[in-house]
Amino acid sequence: MATDIILPKIGFSMNEGTLAEWLVEDGAQAVEGQPLYALESDKSTNEVDAPATGTLRILKQVGETYEVGTILGTIE
Repeated sequence: MATDIILPKIGFSMNEGTLAEWLVEDGAQAVEGQPLYALESDKSTNEVDAPATGTLRILKQVGETYEVGTILGTIE
């Protein structure tokens, strides 16, 4: 079963964030608890950890801004 990678709310007033960088390539192995991507918000850039272990399938592109709750990819 695939696990969705959802853009998290990292702060009280955060409504959207910019996907700054994927730290794991599409089709590569993601490891639960290890940094998966970098997310820029109004005030900072944060690394977000993988929610599961498996093969990463990237759905959203770097440099774009997405709303909190957007599915950025999946781990299969």
